[in-house]
Amino acid sequence: MASVEEGPLPYNLWEGEKSSSSNSNPTDAVIFAGISLLIGVSCRTLLRRTFIPYTVVLLIIGTALGSLEFGSNYPLGKLGNGIRICADIDADLLLAVFLPILIFEGAFSMEVHQIKKCMAQMLLLAGPGVLISTVLIGAAVKLAFPYDWNWKTSLLLGAILSATDPVAVVALLKDLGASKKLSTIVEGESMMNDGAAIVVYQLFYRMVLGKSFGWVAVLEYLAQGSLGAVIIGLVFGMASLFWLRFVYNDTLIDFSLALTVSYIAYYTAQEQAEASGILTLVALGMVFAMSKDTHTAGGKQSLHEFWEMIAYIANTLIFILSGVIIAQSIFSIRNFDDNTGRSWGYIFLIYIILQVSRAIVVFVFYPALRYFGYGLNWKEATIVIWSGLRGAVGLALSLSVKSASGDPKYLSAETGAMFVFLTGGSVLLTLIINGSTAQLLLSLFGMDALSKSEETMVNYAKHQLLRKAEEFSRICSGRDNPFDWITVGGYATCIKDVCEDTIWPPCTTNNSYLDIDDMKTMRVCFLKATREAYWSTFNEGRTTESTISVLMESVDEAIDLATQGLHDWNYISTRLKFPGYCKFFTNVCPPRLTRWFVLKKLQDSCHICSAFIHAHRIARQLLLDYTGDNGNAAIVIAESEAEELEARKFLESVKNSMPEILHQAESRQVTFSMLKCLDECLNDMEKEGILTEKVVLHIHDLLQNDLEKLSRSPPSVRFPKLGDVISIHPLFLNLSPAIRYDLERSSKVILKTPGCTLYTKGSKLTSVWLIGNGSVTSKRSPFPFHCPVDSTYARGSILGLYEALVGKPYLCDMVTNSVALCIKIKLESIISLLAQGNGVEELLWKECTIAVAKLLAPDMFKKFSMQEVRGIVDERSVMNTFSSQEIIETSHHSINFLLSGCLRDQTTEQLIECPAILPCSILNESVPYARANVMGESSGSYSKYKVVKEARIVRVDNISA
Repeated sequence: MASVEEGPLPYNLWEGEKSSSSNSNPTDAVIFAGISLLIGVSCRTLLRRTFIPYTVVLLIIGTALGSLEFGSNYPLGKLGNGIRICADIDADLLLAVFLPILIFEGAFSMEVHQIKKCMAQMLLLAGPGVLISTVLIGAAVKLAFPYDWNWKTSLLLGAILSATDPVAVVALLKDLGASKKLSTIVEGESMMNDGAAIVVYQLFYRMVLGKSFGWVAVLEYLAQGSLGAVIIGLVFGMASLFWLRFVYNDTLIDFSLALTVSYIAYYTAQEQAEASGILTLVALGMVFAMSKDTHTAGGKQSLHEFWEMIAYIANTLIFILSGVIIAQSIFSIRNFDDNTGRSWGYIFLIYIILQVSRAIVVFVFYPALRYFGYGLNWKEATIVIWSGLRGAVGLALSLSVKSASGDPKYLSAETGAMFVFLTGGSVLLTLIINGSTAQLLLSLFGMDALSKSEETMVNYAKHQLLRKAEEFSRICSGRDNPFDWITVGGYATCIKDVCEDTIWPPCTTNNSYLDIDDMKTMRVCFLKATREAYWSTFNEGRTTESTISVLMESVDEAIDLATQGLHDWNYISTRLKFPGYCKFFTNVCPPRLTRWFVLKKLQDSCHICSAFIHAHRIARQLLLDYTGDNGNAAIVIAESEAEELEARKFLESVKNSMPEILHQAESRQVTFSMLKCLDECLNDMEKEGILTEKVVLHIHDLLQNDLEKLSRSPPSVRFPKLGDVISIHPLFLNLSPAIRYDLERSSKVILKTPGCTLYTKGSKLTSVWLIGNGSVTSKRSPFPFHCPVDSTYARGSILGLYEALVGKPYLCDMVTNSVALCIKIKLESIISLLAQGNGVEELLWKECTIAVAKLLAPDMFKKFSMQEVRGIVDERSVMNTFSSQEIIETSHHSINFLLSGCLRDQTTEQLIECPAILPCSILNESVPYARANVMGESSGSYSKYKVVKEARIVRVDNISA
């Protein structure tokens, strides 16, 4: 990045209140931190059941403490010394200490599914929105404020104030309990907005200090600061997840690594790469959020509790510290402005400017915000505008400007002080006014009210509690000691309003079921029950870490589409397919790597389908238990059963094509469940005190080692060896061991994914394919008549053999429709077999009849398995060779396949070339379209043909039997 001009390094003229804190001990800062945490605990205790955001109260208390220390003649002693030490904290240090915790926790706690849906909206507000807001605020400051700042300085303040602080916004929305969709948009936009604003701030910061940039250099800097930051976060996140793959069931390592990487990633981006550390933390947190479903239920709960705790501590400290810094700026501005009342007026003016600029940005992008993701109505757009809080990040940036001020040529000390004053006032007003009235706005719009279905659920839950209380009262009433039921009822107010005449002990015979009229709510309840069942299957070992995230994502996607029906299988079915790039990688990757990938994909697919079936059965039973014989519930259950049928079809297809995969997946599930059962048994023995602690630890380590080894072991499916496949195939069974050995040596085993092409129509014949596992389908029939049904060739089929015998190119495309283990035999080996004699050629012709029969009459042979077709050809077929000019007759009560040569129909004079079906009544009856398409149709019981070129015909009798 080229700089045209760079001024001297600025120096700090800000002396402030240093003299008053000269005798302070650095450890006094610990007193301030301890008192701050105590205040935070007290506020949380007092405000637990109120609608007042505790962050607003903390900011006010911090401002009050700062005002007592900086604005009164009664210093606070050791606490005051700690306040002064913390108020003079370096701005970069302030961000480096608190942001890695707060930003990472905010991004980590967000739902990945909702982030994907809302990403376009967040990027609009955080990208172009920041630039528009910076220009609007900077222009208003330049034109309305009498400070005689140049455009660069005004835009620098605009960049600082354009950032909606994620720390303040996230803390506010958690307190208010806003909808998850709205919280995701506001939180995600705020995090990205803040990161983008810092990049813009750094650009104008350098300009104000004397650097000049061309337009190209400006774009390069913005790209480096934003895109570079995201890349750094993704790299650190993926490296951390790769590390965690080698860690099994150790939450301490999970916590420690996430915390450590967040600080290192922020430092790398912010200090070394000159990128936005916040955007790096957002990307890092989202990468970790994608993997949080791979933890067990207990581990996931512990992880959330850990991050909530440290985020709460950081929030408490940073908001009280922000209040102290604001108080310091308020009282220190008197050193530069004699008319402080005017300065306060400008604070209110800048607050109005912030709200107007925020409204303009949302209004400009409102059509796009309504279109993308979940959409945004005018009420939600109003909440987005009102949630544009400013907080500690903007305050820290203004402190950086103040610390760099002092040189009148670039940035005067008065300007630096005014930056802190205006920013601090904006933080104070947005948090107090917007933060304290956000709940009122939500209530005014009815966005915090329960829906009709939710009210129904509340009443049902209270009735269930009342029934439980009745059961409890019956048990207690049977005891010898009497109870004062009036006293008991006075405290059990949670069920008093179920019915007005509730008496104690309660007496109710209400056994009604949960009655939900809203189909969407009914489906959402079913899907949430399915999600909990997924967690149970995960903890029981029925599914793996690599598949639980797919199952959870399917529930999230289905909830979004709940008004249209159950659609969780639609999402899962797309994940079961092999991606398009697999075809390329299976051709270029080493065979071992290809096999591992294919087997892993199939194994995960089987786990997903098994867990899907199991979870849906549990959810259906729960729905029946709670709703009874409800019409809406019956509809949802029918939809679930239809989806389960699709899952069972997939498992059946895997069983038919690759049974080894299904057996291996089931074996792993049984093994994991057994080991977990043994672990629970060990815990029971430990609780009963039978075993000593040393013995328990020893056996526990052995069990954990077994579980870890099972979770990390690659798919160990044992496919039949090449020699075994060739030796047991009926075609090669009677060949000598030497011939089979030559075939084995010239063959190659290839594992193909679905959709891979073995060969294409008209391509040069180079090899013959033996299908060892899986199935292959023919495409694009080359014959004069059209076959609407593709032919499928299962295990044991030999493809390309017919073309090798007649010396033709491949007749059609052959494409795998499942994972297929294919054996590629060189053409030279087949030709050498023909030279062996001893009836080998006859065997080859009979074998290729199977492939030709399925190709020419797919409808007739699709109902037979491969073994049945082979039996029909072996037992009921006769092969004959006819010389040129010979006249032959074919019966219409048998199937005749012309394998080689050429015939001429004596009735129609039509020339018939191989391969072809000669007409028969059986074919006409079984294939409705055959009468119009079959060649050489005649009305008699026999058809006559003249051999034009030596012909080989196979007659198959009595196929209907």
